[in-house]
Amino acid sequence: MPDEKKLQTVQHKKNRLGIAGWVYGGRYGAERYAYTLHRITGLGILFYFILHIFATGSRIWGEAAWTRTMALFDSPVFKAGEFLVFIAFAYHALNGLRLLFTELGCWMGKPQRPVIPYKNAVRRQRPALVVLMIIALVIIILGGFDFYLLGE
Repeated sequence: MPDEKKLQTVQHKKNRLGIAGWVYGGRYGAERYAYTLHRITGLGILFYFILHIFATGSRIWGEAAWTRTMALFDSPVFKAGEFLVFIAFAYHALNGLRLLFTELGCWMGKPQRPVIPYKNAVRRQRPALVVLMIIALVIIILGGFDFYLLGE
């Protein structure tokens, strides 16, 4: 019986934003959008890996099935999709490094009281985000140059 009373007294807040709350950063700033983009690119890379396993697995049905599958991936749409996977990987990898260094305390400095606005986040984490995103942009531009101009 005590468990039922506890369940009855718990107040649940209604989710008014629904799925939009997952992507809407609102007052949270660039870090929230970086977090959301990190999740989206992670899901995109996962989808690519599943598609890659399917394409590679078509080899077990013989050479004709393999040839048909590879012919599907030779279209310009899939070429653009491969570049999107490259963009997602570049962003996801560099943002993951930023998160790793932040978790290890390399960029955050001494712990402080969590008083809003979080001064460490604005002074240290945001510049790290900007620097790594500039590096990601350079990698993406160089990759696009290699992908479209120097490629086949």
